[in-house]
Amino acid sequence: MHSTERDPQRAVLQATVALHAAQPATAEAALQARRLLVDTAGCALAGRHANEVQRLEAALAACEPGDFSFPGGPPMAVQAAAQVLAMAATWDEACEGHALAHGRPGVPLVAALLPLALRRGASLGEFIDAFVLGYEVGARCGAWLRIRPGMHVDANWPALGVAAGVARLLALPPAGIVQAIDIAACQLPTSLYLPVQQGRTARNTYLGHSASLGLQAAFASAAGIDAPDGALAHYAHTHSAATAQPLPDAATLLLRDAYLKPFAAVRHVHYGATAARQIREQLAKDTTGIQGIVLKVYEEAIVYCGNRAPRTPIQAQFSLSFGVAAMLRFGDVDPSAYAAPRFDDAELRRLEALVVLETDAGLTARKQRGATLQVSRPGGTLEAVVGTIAGDAAHPLDRTALSAKFAHYAAHSVAGPKAARFCEGVLDASAGTSLRALWQQLAA
Repeated sequence: MHSTERDPQRAVLQATVALHAAQPATAEAALQARRLLVDTAGCALAGRHANEVQRLEAALAACEPGDFSFPGGPPMAVQAAAQVLAMAATWDEACEGHALAHGRPGVPLVAALLPLALRRGASLGEFIDAFVLGYEVGARCGAWLRIRPGMHVDANWPALGVAAGVARLLALPPAGIVQAIDIAACQLPTSLYLPVQQGRTARNTYLGHSASLGLQAAFASAAGIDAPDGALAHYAHTHSAATAQPLPDAATLLLRDAYLKPFAAVRHVHYGATAARQIREQLAKDTTGIQGIVLKVYEEAIVYCGNRAPRTPIQAQFSLSFGVAAMLRFGDVDPSAYAAPRFDDAELRRLEALVVLETDAGLTARKQRGATLQVSRPGGTLEAVVGTIAGDAAHPLDRTALSAKFAHYAAHSVAGPKAARFCEGVLDASAGTSLRALWQQLAA
């Protein structure tokens, strides 16, 4: 029904699979994969200390025991571990993303591939090769399959990249990898944005669903289960708001544009938060005299992150006003901002109530991201303008910042020296190094 001639996006995906299945990852792609593994693992180590994640981890370990475990945690089977890893990495909203995809292809890939690779005794290089293929497929699927209004991306197209990456790890040929993608495409869910609006953590289960669906689809393809030709193209035409714009060709490395977050908040929040950090320094960290705050930002940021007076952490993670206020008050937006005593701090809440959100018509018209923050006080008005932020492809987190973030986020589970050894190992070890040996450094 949908040939590659009629669906050039499908042809690009097939070419992407063929390219990355035929050869090891390039040095540039491999380095990005290593960086994303470090960052995602750190986010997961932080998030698994939430009470809800701890209860899920314990329940799944009891139901599906296996040989994957977090430092000090119970052993879980692959599917159980994938769900916990994905939820934990998402919990504080500090994980990676990709602007063109409008989502995060990497988190569910790490969640599915890490426990499976450990189970199979894979090398670091085998993990990297599977991750790179899965990420390149997933990011292109995100660019193609635009979600409809009221949906959330996390339980939708990310499963397609997972299916491709897991199939690569299982050593399926290109046709089998494409078949795994189409098997997953036959059952992509419609996941709602509603939990974010109401402050419900159901949304944090979404990437676990993507990881599980991708695993299921890849193993089904390996077993010889087949899918309709062009299933993904059919889904795009009938169930998504698919873009007519051509996808980047197979030779374009989308991993190059992956971003890592310096703060624990939705990416839209980072621009105002970065401006707030600059103004905080001008205030010598004293916010008591602030009388008014105006944040001018592109329209999409207000649409997705206009939540005011957030009552729950997930609402705050999607709140421009909370991110600005937290940065002015504490000088950082990390997981501690969403827990007592900071979450209910009186001065934080006073500042959040002062924030006025305004659409920057120029940024919106140019489809650019950025923010202008104005803070008024008795002595006058301070202003900061931000057009780029740390972690962007043009301004990536350097090795020191990446390792420092991992150590900070993993501190509840891993002592500083162990964290440093793990980061060094993942970033520097040869491709033939045992992945299990690297992971065991966290518990040694």
